[in-house]
Formats: sequence, structure tokens, C-alpha cells
Amino acid sequence: MNTIKMISIQVLAFTVMLFINQRLPAQDFFIKNIHVLSMEDDGIQKDKAIHVSKGKIKAILNADASIPAGAEEIDGKGFYVYPGLAEMHSHIPTTNTDDFSYIEDTMWLYLANGILNVRGMIGHPSHLELKQKIQSGEITGPRIFAAGPSLNGDSVENPEAGAKMVREQKEAGYDHLKLHPGLDMPRFLAIAETAQEVDIKFGGHVSLDVGLQNSLNHGYRSIEHMDGYIEALIDDRERLDPQVAGPFSMLLVEEGDQSRIPELVQLTLDRGAWIAPTLTLFERFFGYIPADEFRLEPEMKYMPGIQVQQWVNQKKLLEKQGVLKEENVKPYLDFREKMLLALHEGGVPLIMSSDSPQVFNVPGFSIHNEIKAMQVAGIPIDEILKSGSVNVARYFERENEFGKIKEGFTADFVMVPGNPLENPEVLRDVEGLMLRGQWISKNKLQEELSRIEEKNLRK
Repeated sequence: MNTIKMISIQVLAFTVMLFINQRLPAQDFFIKNIHVLSMEDDGIQKDKAIHVSKGKIKAILNADASIPAGAEEIDGKGFYVYPGLAEMHSHIPTTNTDDFSYIEDTMWLYLANGILNVRGMIGHPSHLELKQKIQSGEITGPRIFAAGPSLNGDSVENPEAGAKMVREQKEAGYDHLKLHPGLDMPRFLAIAETAQEVDIKFGGHVSLDVGLQNSLNHGYRSIEHMDGYIEALIDDRERLDPQVAGPFSMLLVEEGDQSRIPELVQLTLDRGAWIAPTLTLFERFFGYIPADEFRLEPEMKYMPGIQVQQWVNQKKLLEKQGVLKEENVKPYLDFREKMLLALHEGGVPLIMSSDSPQVFNVPGFSIHNEIKAMQVAGIPIDEILKSGSVNVARYFERENEFGKIKEGFTADFVMVPGNPLENPEVLRDVEGLMLRGQWISKNKLQEELSRIEEKNLRK
């Protein structure tokens, strides 16, 4: 074989490999016979079609529009489409190897439930790699926003260390900083000031020595779990000892001066903070319904048995300690509903969050439980859907990119068999979804769920 021919073959082989390793160009689709909940307003656009091209929504057309040349036709069968939902408080699994299989399973659980955006809130370097794999098409999954490793009283030795961690996480490419308890004011201020200097969002739990007001006044982007509000209503700081107050100070809820709620709502609004409620986590983990009831729920079949057993053990420990008696828990859960409604009615924006995978919160499935809990608290369904779509885009200052079904936006939307404004239960029945311009059918979603169920069969 001559040299020129050999070089030609090598160049051809390189070109083929380069093509294989690149994400294939987005396909054109024409989804007809649908009703559109665009989230531009509160109405439904009846009898429409959507043309998707190159990963974007090219046009929203009348149902009788002609099919664009070269587009694949999908019959929506009179179903409804909406921009999909989000899990803004996820504990994405981690890996220290090249085995992403469990993480991939988690991504499919989100997708099968119409979750198209996920904010990780307990960071790990593998989450940055996950983002890259999803963006390149190597892994199919929601859009990922990754928080860095926890900044807390143990991980942050001193103010200088806190500032250094912030700079390192920003440089590494994380989207958000997650703060956990145990920080004093000097360490907290070093983190907050550096985060604002390098322009990275931060939020999380509220450290007792910092308090809600200081957290808000120094730039918290999101308050997770509505943490810190009970403590802000109590003057006797000695009562806030966790041994007295219980988890999240739940045992002190009736000691708080609830006449102060309006001023806390106003401060939250004025400082531009967002609320990640996670109502369902507290109903399940810290609620009075026994662990043995939750372990039998159908969606537990998608989780490893050892994981479910760990959840049972965690909750039963609190049950044995007597913390989760109904007389202790119900006033606390009632307060959380009251606090959330006050924040919402005061204009504070909400971001859909359930905290998954966490105690009895199976990824994706838990968001439907969160929606139901938000409804019980008095949040209107249209506002709940906004908290999982347009609000998510606004939170990350990308409101002109996703979160709505609108011409020029990324082609992200979910198809369901009924109007979710009238019956939110239809959100559980995903008939197919468009993920950044790629169609994923109901058959594919069910195939992945069946695979995950088989993988986790209790043997």
C-alpha cells in the first residue's frame, strides 16, 4: 500500500470517529393535533402544531398547517403540551469512577416524570462531568445545574478557607454554592462576599449563628426548606438548642411570634430571595405517617433495596425517639403550609423542589407529591406549574432560553393526556417529551422504567 493511500485511509478513519463522537444534528419534528400550555400566560392555545428545528421551537402553528419538508410528524392525539417541570433541590448521586449507570438511572426517573431541569444541591466533581456528558449526548438527561461541595461548619475551617473554596468552585464551573449549618458570621461573610465578588449564586440552609435576616441581607439566592423562619420568630436563642428544638426547630413552632411573619416575608421579597419549599420531604421524613407505610409505595421499586432500607432506618430512629408523634409534627407541618402561602401571597417567587433522592422521595415521582402538597397549602395550580418552569429560567437568568413554549426557545416540552390546569394528576402520565429538540416516546420512557425496576428487584 503506498504512502498517499495509507494517509488517506487514516484521514478517513479519523473523520468517521470524529463524526461518531459528535452529537448528531437535531432532527426536525412537526407535532400536530395538540393543545399548548405555553406558560406565557394562564391560557391554553387550542388546536395547535409545533415545528421543532435544530433544537429550537421554530414556530407554533394552527392545527391545519402544512408539514414542513423533511420534518418527522408526531400526532399529538389531542393531548396537551407544557414546558416540563424541575427538581430544584436534588441530591444527584455521585461516582468516583467512570461508571455512571446509577446516575443515568436517576436521570431517566426524572425524565419519565416530565422533569427537564435539575439543580443538584450536594455537589461532587462527577456532576460537572455529568453536565458535559448530557450536553454532548453521551447521557440522556435533564438540563443540570450543579452546586459545589457543601460549605458548612466542618468543611470551612476559617474565613480564608471559605473564600478559597468559593473561588475554586466558581473556577471549576459549578453553577451554585450550597451552604449547610454550622457557619459563624466571619466564615459566612467571607463566603457571601467572595461569592458576590466572583458572581456565583449561593443559598441553602440557615446557620443558627448567622440567622435568616443576615442570610437574606448578605445575598442568599434561595432559602432551602424554608429554613430559618421559625428561628427568626423566637427571641430566646437558648431555646434553639437542637436537643430542645428538634430537627429544624420543629418542636418550638408554637413558641414563635407569628405576628412577625409579614416582616419576614417583606424582607425576603426586598432582598430578592427565592423559596425552595420541599414540603413533601417534611411530610415523609419528619411527618407522623410511619416509615413502613412509605416503604410499600409503588415507586420504591425503582430504588435500590439498600437505599429504601436506609430511609426506613433514618425515619424509624426519629420515631423511636418520640420526635415524630402527631402532636409534635402536625403544628409544624401546618406552620410550613402557612409560611409558604404567606411568602407566595407576598410576592416571593417559588422554585419547585422536593429534595430527591431523599427519605422516601423517589426522583421524579416526588415532584408530583410536592405539587399536591403545594395545592393543599393553597398555592394555585398555575403558580405551581410556573415554579417548575418559567421561575426556574428566571432564577438562573435564562428566561429568554427555556421555561416557555415559545418561538426561538429551546424545544423542551412534555405531552400529557389532559389539561394539567384542571387535573394535575395527568402530569404523572407522560405520553412523550421533547428534550432540547430530541423526541423521547412514551415507549422509550416505559422501557427505561422497566429496566430500572428489573435492576432493583428484591431477590
